[in-house]
Amino acid sequence: METTDAFVGLECVDCAATYDAADEPHQCPACGGMLDPSYDYDAIDLDREALESRPFDSQWRYAELLPFTRESAVTSDEGATALVDCPNLADELGVERLLIKDDGRNPTGSTADRGQSLALTAASQHGATDVVLASTGNSGQSAAAYAGRAGLESHTYVPSRSSFTNKAMVNVHGGEMNVVGGRFDDAVGAYEEGLAEHDDWYSVQSFVTPYRHEGAKTTLYEIIERLEWSVPDIVAYPTGVGVGLVGAYKAATELQELGLIDESPALYATQAEGCAPIVDAFENDRDVHEPVETPDTICGELEIADPPASRRVLEALSETDGGAVATADRDILEAAVQVAQHTGLEMAPSAAAAASGVWELAERDAFDGDETVVIVNTASGNKEGDVLRSHLMSQGI
Repeated sequence: METTDAFVGLECVDCAATYDAADEPHQCPACGGMLDPSYDYDAIDLDREALESRPFDSQWRYAELLPFTRESAVTSDEGATALVDCPNLADELGVERLLIKDDGRNPTGSTADRGQSLALTAASQHGATDVVLASTGNSGQSAAAYAGRAGLESHTYVPSRSSFTNKAMVNVHGGEMNVVGGRFDDAVGAYEEGLAEHDDWYSVQSFVTPYRHEGAKTTLYEIIERLEWSVPDIVAYPTGVGVGLVGAYKAATELQELGLIDESPALYATQAEGCAPIVDAFENDRDVHEPVETPDTICGELEIADPPASRRVLEALSETDGGAVATADRDILEAAVQVAQHTGLEMAPSAAAAASGVWELAERDAFDGDETVVIVNTASGNKEGDVLRSHLMSQGI
């Protein structure tokens, strides 16, 4: 494998067993735990000046902190998305500064491109011919796009309620799309059956592959660097599986390890009230979630009733003095509309849970007035423009 100098392999987050990345592509064979890329940070010579001298062109500008070399990457120049100042919203919320990290500008319109770039790079280097995953929509579209770029076949299992755009684009990118009746858990079951029937299929499922959250961590690198190494007080992520938060926590830890920052931002998980297992666990001081029996939200990307890495997500919240907040679907849809009308930025409904969550924090008087708050927009509004338009029509607009 074409790996970077400081990348030393994979470590199980449960039993601490270590593996050569060339030998073990997925979960820990000893205990079934999740694997995490590990590095020799003493071997990384990276400072602010070195980064500032590089073009802000893709997530691969941080190659020293990624497992694979830029030259070997399966990439469409994902990352390097805009961090947009929103002073009118800051005034409305009563904070010093409010910014939106617009990851909807990635190649397939979502932040999933960051992780799928690394996952497909790993698949390619392992000699895979076919990749497979279950998806609520965005990650499936992204996997199909990056598989096509790598010359691999892709197989995606999605619940029937996934957006038409996602399903259409899986096919447009040349992927096989399998629509499963029911919800995301049903799609996961079908994915597991498909994987069991095909020995040559390579999983790019979040937290099965060790690399999806590894790409996600570059979002926080970019936020902090674009703020000229000033750490924001709060970074709010819409949270389903929790890839973004797990990646952000690792990013903050790494930047501190390298002496690039002195503290971590408070990380916040935002969910929809109809499916909020992370929020429920956080509010009840539990280390792991309890599955939601009957999830019900229009925010399909967030309708993850049984998130597999909740322990890691909750650790990210507690270790950064962050929090978790859930809001109603109607408030999430309205937040997406207000962001669009007052900033020109487009957020998909699920992504707008981050904006709605920050609004809720303001309603709870959680801010002193001098905070810098960053909302991560994980997907373009074009993904589900019909849902946002339907919300407007329901309001008589």
